[in-house]
Amino acid sequence: MDKDSGLSSERSHVIRVYSIALGIIALDQLTKWVVHFNIDFRSQEIPVIEGFFKLVYWGNTGSAFSMFSGQNHLLAIIAMGAIVAIFFFRSFFEIHHALGRWAMGLINGGIVGNLIDRLVHNYVVDFLFFYTQRKSGSVIVSEIGFPAFNVADTAITTGIGLIFLLSAKEARKQALSKEKAQPSETEGLKNTSSYISKKSHHEDF
Repeated sequence: MDKDSGLSSERSHVIRVYSIALGIIALDQLTKWVVHFNIDFRSQEIPVIEGFFKLVYWGNTGSAFSMFSGQNHLLAIIAMGAIVAIFFFRSFFEIHHALGRWAMGLINGGIVGNLIDRLVHNYVVDFLFFYTQRKSGSVIVSEIGFPAFNVADTAITTGIGLIFLLSAKEARKQALSKEKAQPSETEGLKNTSSYISKKSHHEDF
């Protein structure tokens, strides 16, 4: 009965994980297709907050920050392997915790979202671009920006952040448990010492 209950609980957690992942995939692909049909590839930019944030349509054949550029097919294979690995090592995410479920769901959804791009477009669609401008008077001299990214990238980064948060919480919990256990151990040593002292006192008489 307990075993069946445990399996049912894990199945419920897994369903929640993949529900989160599906939500991320849907949102990621929806935003990318809106960009695909409404912004010209690499030639059009739509300012949202002038001098800080704009929408673009750029293609990335590499990984994060355009590393391994031109290795789209290799990165697609690595992504597929990562999806399989995450499923088999899902216990690492501690999906019995809400944070663990969100972390695994976000990371899975993000990886699949970008993988779909690689298979359909042969590049990952990036469209969120934050930047700053260097001016000389009223003339823009140069523009420095953070690498463009997308919803899938945001999901993966957030998921990794949640893993670190969960690890920190578990470490703190273990530290508090040790602190609570220490007085008991100290009391035990005191009782043992007291017993030995009393026994020695009786033997003297």
